[in-house]
Amino acid sequence: MEFLRTRIEASVLAISRPPGSTDFLLPPGDPGLFGPDSAAWQVHSDFTAMLIGGVSALLLQMLHPLALAGVWDHSSFQSDMLGRLRRTAQFIAGTTFGSRADAERLIALVRRIHLGVSGTAPDGRSYRASDPALLSWVHAAEVSSFLEAYVRYRNPHFAQARRDLYLQEIALIAEQLGAENVPRSQAAMQTYLQEMRPQMQCDERTRMTLQLVLNAPAPNALALPWTRLMMRAGIDLLPAWAKEKLQVKPYSPLQRALLQRSVMLAAQPIRWAVRNGSVHLARRRMGLPPQAPPLAHD
Repeated sequence: MEFLRTRIEASVLAISRPPGSTDFLLPPGDPGLFGPDSAAWQVHSDFTAMLIGGVSALLLQMLHPLALAGVWDHSSFQSDMLGRLRRTAQFIAGTTFGSRADAERLIALVRRIHLGVSGTAPDGRSYRASDPALLSWVHAAEVSSFLEAYVRYRNPHFAQARRDLYLQEIALIAEQLGAENVPRSQAAMQTYLQEMRPQMQCDERTRMTLQLVLNAPAPNALALPWTRLMMRAGIDLLPAWAKEKLQVKPYSPLQRALLQRSVMLAAQPIRWAVRNGSVHLARRRMGLPPQAPPLAHD
């Protein structure tokens, strides 16, 4: 049993905390940007929900032609999707659960990287990764997906005040990266996403991105069925209008219920096995018990 637990945890950490990640144990007592009582710690603590949200966020982001162009032209996403997920997970974990100094270091690093990302999209428009409006879109697509995944797959009773607090807290990251007019409540987020809909497009590269997600690699053979299930849950998490853009056939109520049940069952061994995730180490840094109450502050 311990061997199985170790193998499962190793598969999770291969994605969520790759080599070179922040040392979440240091310095002792440092609460980081948010602290253990924050909504950000709560939402970002569940690996299954975060992976599902991350997949949905990626597809939502890629519906923006300029965001898609930046990723397509300046990253190895097409050949190394797992690497892309790892880098995103590394940034989210480091800025959420790392010390304040580590979080600020990661934000500064990404700001520098963004300064070197620019070009011309296929429609002739120029783009810059440091563009405040584009940064706002990338942030909104990401955190709205994380929140939706957490509510659907971890805690459907997550209080509205905590949902709004999460968006208010996490806006700090976007603003430090250079975003402007960042939505700070769920109502503001829904309004923003609706306002952005006319800018969304689906072309051949967007559809290729969808196929890459559907055929996503896994850290090892043991994790492959689980990974494919999470990818499909991420696609299903998309707003109805985004599925329509991507020409994804929506699930029937029965199919969605079966998918949700499958994800819930698949998440149980993950939650049982992982003892050294970012949140666990951060809690040790703070001198707190190994695990918080499962659904604190609801």
